[in-house]
Amino acid sequence: MIKMESVYFCNYSIGEAVYEEVERICRTYGSRILLLGGEKALGAGEERLKKALSTGAPELEIMRTAVFGKECTYESIHQWAQYAKEQHVDMIFGMGGGKALDTAKGAAYEAGIPVFTFPTIAATCAATTALSVVYGEDGSFDSFYFYERPAWHCFIDLTVIAKAPFSYLQAGIGDTIGKYFECHFAARGDRLLHSSALGREISNMCYTPLLEYGVQALQDCKKHLVTTALEQAVLANIVSTGLVSLMVIDDYNCAIAHSMYYGLVLLPGFEEKYLHGNVVAYGVLVQLAVDGKMEEAVQLKKFLQGLEIPTTLKEMQVPLEREYLKEVLADIITEPDMEHIPYPVTENMIYQAMEEVECIR
Repeated sequence: MIKMESVYFCNYSIGEAVYEEVERICRTYGSRILLLGGEKALGAGEERLKKALSTGAPELEIMRTAVFGKECTYESIHQWAQYAKEQHVDMIFGMGGGKALDTAKGAAYEAGIPVFTFPTIAATCAATTALSVVYGEDGSFDSFYFYERPAWHCFIDLTVIAKAPFSYLQAGIGDTIGKYFECHFAARGDRLLHSSALGREISNMCYTPLLEYGVQALQDCKKHLVTTALEQAVLANIVSTGLVSLMVIDDYNCAIAHSMYYGLVLLPGFEEKYLHGNVVAYGVLVQLAVDGKMEEAVQLKKFLQGLEIPTTLKEMQVPLEREYLKEVLADIITEPDMEHIPYPVTENMIYQAMEEVECIR
């Protein structure tokens, strides 16, 4: 008997006036809205959304706008889900970056109502994925919270994203590149189901368009310009990565590059200095070195330099010393992301790869 499989996708709209589409797309789900977001995100997009609703959707009403909290925690998710039930909210709008969107997704799931996402930065694919990264109140990682389906629709306003600090787009590009290299690496040698095979092929769109448009997109974002290059980079960061995440089994979502990140953040003060995606991009270089693909590593390094992403430990002010990195190396090879890769990887292999990456010219 063939096992049943259901795959849900997140629809999306992208452009400079996408909030004008909200009424047409959301009106069938009710009228009462809870808008959750980050403080800066709401400052960037709330009035723009309200203006669009006031002119085009008098039947849709934002009952309350609230800052979601500081972290995406189970406590926050439960709190907002309970509020939505008590106030008979019909849908939740999430506005902001990953933690705000993840809180909105979790609250809507627990309340049993639709969620719509409004990303204000392009640093992650949280707006289109069917999970939340949940943290403790102290900011430490807790767990992944998986859902049956992603947001009903994602509204990507390029004008809002173009005004955000370019460092978020930069980090998003780094993380997106990781999706391509890690997905192909982790799935190597496996006989893939249709959805995973399709997701792996879509992961090509997490790298190829960025090679063409990534550097220009960053330059345009620095000038707060909405351009074709910016649009293509944002689509890669938010949509392509989200589709891969939705379609492949979890084993293929991450590999050595993400394990490098989780190992390096054990160093004092490291996480406060460097954004997740930039470190993942460095981790891809290490993964390529481990895999003996130095020509690809050289090509990628040149690309990352054009994006102004650090490509060596020296640039990140981390000593390449075995004893100093002892805890980091031990953590890297025991991370969950290393459980499904083509061959065993040791601390020595990681350290040697780090040495090779440091010498790439």
